[in-house]
Amino acid sequence: MKIKPLDDRLLIKPIEPENKTSGGIIIPDTAKEKPIMGEVIAVGTDEELQKLIKVGDKVIFAKYGGEEITIDGQEHRIIQRSDVLAIVE
Repeated sequence: MKIKPLDDRLLIKPIEPENKTSGGIIIPDTAKEKPIMGEVIAVGTDEELQKLIKVGDKVIFAKYGGEEITIDGQEHRIIQRSDVLAIVE
């Protein structure tokens, strides 16, 4: 399924954080926080946004920002430009 966000929205595939600490302790699913970093899968139709953020960029976004959706069995989020906090370089 192909999805093209509209206006100032982005389609993000969240990047799951490591499930192990640096000391080797495994973190159970119940203690994990929501991902706040993700890879941009699609950029909306806003021209200014398209100049700033490209497909493939990694971004940090608001923890509870956007709408969670499932595409082909994988979790994604559609977030607005205002929910993007930073671009990871």
